Amino acid sequence: MRIMGFDLGEATIGVAVSDALQLTAQGKTVIKRQSLEKDIEQVTKLIEDYQVSKLIVGLPKNMNGSLGQMADQIMDFIKSLEQEVDIPIETVDERLTSRMAEQTLLEADVSRKKRKQVIDKLAAVNILQTYLDRQVNKNNN
Repeated sequence: MRIMGFDLGEATIGVAVSDALQLTAQGKTVIKRQSLEKDIEQVTKLIEDYQVSKLIVGLPKNMNGSLGQMADQIMDFIKSLEQEVDIPIETVDERLTSRMAEQTLLEADVSRKKRKQVIDKLAAVNILQTYLDRQVNKNNN
């Protein structure tokens, strides 16, 4: 089974999915947010399409570890999603994932217009890959 990762923003949701062995994360799409109901509907369809067994959602934290501004909105989204799906949903610290994604795209000399289109997807990849790497490290210790 696969694991799906999300970078939830105010305007978009970046989506990444693991490979079947749950070793690597691949960016899949960016959902343009419309309403909570429609966003949940789109996410639920992706969960079914990719046969996902777990969801990982980035939770924004400040550098001091306190929850960031979007955290309440993300927790509300998770609560709504839990009503619709019967798979575990975990959060991971997403500090600096968008900044890392942007830096990667800058280093690759991706144009500003193109960066805006893919940054959320790449942030979702970073969130999911961080989770996957931690699982491998847990299993090796």
